Amino acid sequence: MENGKCNGGTTVKLPEIKFTKLFINGQFLDAASGKTFETIDPRNGEVIAKIAEGDKEDVDLAVKAARHAFDHGPWPRMTGFERAKLINKFADLIEQNIEELAKLDAVDGGKLFQLGKFADIPATAGHFRYNAGAADKIHGETLKMTRQPLFGYTLKEPIGVVGNIIPWNFPSIMFATKVAPAMAAGCTMVVKPAEQTSLSALFYAHLSKEAGIPDGVLNIVTGFGSTAGAAIASHMDIDKVSFTGSTDVGRKIMQAAATSNLKKVSLELGGKSPLLIFNDADIDKAADLALLGCFYNKGEICVASSRVFVQEGIYDKVVEKLIEKAKDWTVGDPFDSTAKQGPQVDKRQFEKILSYIEHGKNEGATLLTGGKAIGDKGYFIEPTIFADVTEDMKIYQDEIFGPVMSLMKFKTVEEGIKCANNTKYGLAAGILSQNIDLINTVSRSIKAGIIWVNCYFGFDLDCPYGGYKMSGNCRESGMDALDNFLQTKSVVMPLHNSPWM
Repeated sequence: MENGKCNGGTTVKLPEIKFTKLFINGQFLDAASGKTFETIDPRNGEVIAKIAEGDKEDVDLAVKAARHAFDHGPWPRMTGFERAKLINKFADLIEQNIEELAKLDAVDGGKLFQLGKFADIPATAGHFRYNAGAADKIHGETLKMTRQPLFGYTLKEPIGVVGNIIPWNFPSIMFATKVAPAMAAGCTMVVKPAEQTSLSALFYAHLSKEAGIPDGVLNIVTGFGSTAGAAIASHMDIDKVSFTGSTDVGRKIMQAAATSNLKKVSLELGGKSPLLIFNDADIDKAADLALLGCFYNKGEICVASSRVFVQEGIYDKVVEKLIEKAKDWTVGDPFDSTAKQGPQVDKRQFEKILSYIEHGKNEGATLLTGGKAIGDKGYFIEPTIFADVTEDMKIYQDEIFGPVMSLMKFKTVEEGIKCANNTKYGLAAGILSQNIDLINTVSRSIKAGIIWVNCYFGFDLDCPYGGYKMSGNCRESGMDALDNFLQTKSVVMPLHNSPWM
């Protein structure tokens, strides 16, 4: 397959669509309104299935089930060890259905099937296993009180009923990063997957039932953000909302939480992440990481290194290498094992990305490669690289969420740091250099939640990540993720006739 061409399909057998209804209190149900919406195959724009369209009435029913399961059910009253056994069984079932889940995310979201099969779905199971391992290690502290004869200790308690709102770019992994720690903490929940990619979430609901997760612990309401999502954010009986998505929507969720019951809110939001390539970097490796950082998952990733800053001593060589390597970045059907990039998730995102490419051209950036849609069906876009980008351009400032790289030159370390921080976002950054002193200086100077040195996308189950500035207010993955779903209670009492305090 050549760059800029799409083969239009493969002979891979597509998955049977088994689950399209809401999942509430352990049962698959039609929406109360009877409405459905179409989920679209981004490879060709055709309808895959009709999904139940939940709204406020359905959210109310799901919250009622979650509240009963939390206040009266066994889940938060189990020991962590007992919860862990069921969560591990859930992970077992995910691993037994890897191929089907990877196919669902490929056909529903345009994600590469091979990456789903060997990366995303195994990582999804991994998140459940990691948090299962943490479930029986949640504990408070004994306090050394300053006032005698007081004795005190703290408890870590589940926060209650959680609303988890999932994005469409990593439907399986993002499901796990929120659901797994919430389950381990002992919470019950209502999950709203993105309307573009609901199929795998409903399959996970089915697997949770098979695993023996009690009814009401996990509820799935499919539908739109403006209705189902808004109902979750403003619900008076939800104790916490965890959201991954755009900064604009995150702001609306915080506003809804503030005007309802002041529920706690965790946000993992947008990014415009910088990759700094210094003069001593390996040019071939730098080009590979720059392409991977920007074009992986068709650029639909919040930590994409969409702003690439190259020190002037190697700038021309890096540009030459990027153009050369971009020719081999194949775009095609996500079921084709030779493709590195599938279609954008839907028509709206496809058109948004193309509009930003036009802004780049019109504002004076130099188009080095790409810049066009591919084919006459589906939502395929060429990997696109702009040079001569300036900080006043929209492609520099805005999160595009597509395969569009802005390439810029800098002179000094200080200028590079200033360029990296010249954004309202602060989610991630990359540094390519062999100088450990420079690496330490730059990594501590960039205002971002995770810094990758001589690598990119260095995610791990044990490594927390999250945003500075307008990229969010929480950390996900690692033990930090559990804290999103726990609250601390202090217990204090007088202790008389003790030989020590």
